[in-house]
Amino acid sequence: MSGDADQRSVTVLGCTGSVGCSTVDLLKRDPGAYRVEALVGNRNIPLLVEQARALSPRCVVTADETQHQTLKDALAGTGIEVASGRQAVIEAAERPADWVMSAIVGAAGLEPTLAAARRGAVIGLANKETLVCAGDLMMREVARHGATLLPVDSEHSAIFQVFDFAQADRVEKIILTASGGPFRTWSREQMASVTPAQAVAHPNWSMGAKISVDSATMMNKGLELIEAHHLFAMPEPKIDILVHPQSVIHSLVSYIDGSVLAQLGAPDMRTPIAYALGWPQRISTPCKRLDLAEVAQLTFEQPDPQRFPALRLVREALRTGGAAPTLLNAANEVAVARFLGGDIGFLDIISVVEQVLSRLGAPALGSLSDVLEADAQARHVAAELCGALGGQG
Repeated sequence: MSGDADQRSVTVLGCTGSVGCSTVDLLKRDPGAYRVEALVGNRNIPLLVEQARALSPRCVVTADETQHQTLKDALAGTGIEVASGRQAVIEAAERPADWVMSAIVGAAGLEPTLAAARRGAVIGLANKETLVCAGDLMMREVARHGATLLPVDSEHSAIFQVFDFAQADRVEKIILTASGGPFRTWSREQMASVTPAQAVAHPNWSMGAKISVDSATMMNKGLELIEAHHLFAMPEPKIDILVHPQSVIHSLVSYIDGSVLAQLGAPDMRTPIAYALGWPQRISTPCKRLDLAEVAQLTFEQPDPQRFPALRLVREALRTGGAAPTLLNAANEVAVARFLGGDIGFLDIISVVEQVLSRLGAPALGSLSDVLEADAQARHVAAELCGALGGQG
């Protein structure tokens, strides 16, 4: 690509997180191919400023209103528009970028992602919570406004690359692979004393703290199951999870003729990001090339539902429907944050989620306001439960 007419305009929501930084890295490697419309970060102002100076976006937003003046002062004289706060994040998603990376962690990514969908954007979706919280609403809006969702999670990108959409009825099942996380071989007794530092030390992937803890509880794989259900219109019984510690096979699709198609690659998020960024073309990346002889051995095992009850909870929530997945996600976000803060134990995370689901049931969701109300309710109850647990410590 060369010249403004051929440039793809890009907005990065969540640019200072793990996926956002990988996206920025790819953009910096081919500056002539992209024009950056907006960068949206949170509290890491030094990194946000560094990225803005490297990419010269038209607009930079921090979600944290208290950092507005700091950001504005740091970018004084650059001509870059500066904004802050929740509404500014949504407005950044509404700006006229061809392609939007949705990488804001958690339910906070829902409204800006919906905003991008409602203007028909091509969206690289790294925020799985958007589909977990409001999957039916999101897919309805994508279809209504002609938006395009390109999955960025390595597992869903893998499925997307080998899924025959023209013959979706010929798909027997999809198989999400999971590393098993850092406690794959640990007993429940051992996991009871896990520290936050241990939980964020993922064996294969470099990820943020929240998603690393979700990987350790296997809640992350459960959230991916719900995401896959919406992205590929697959019923819950036709989505399997398979533990694959090497993280080389990123996911598989099984067809009715017995064929199983898989996508493989070294564990580097820049590969699925590049697939979405370049789509429908493929673009080069600096990622390490997969050497199967070097890997030598690929192993697989079934996940243990006794040691990792998050998977059972997720399947139950998906079957129940309504607000159950929304409640599950919100309660998990609160519990993970309280675990990282040292307030509750590792095993308490899933216990809190289960209690929230039991207490609140599964009210119907008809609109975004219903989603936000259910999310707020679950957070309130989860915070109460975590507070009670913390008081016991």
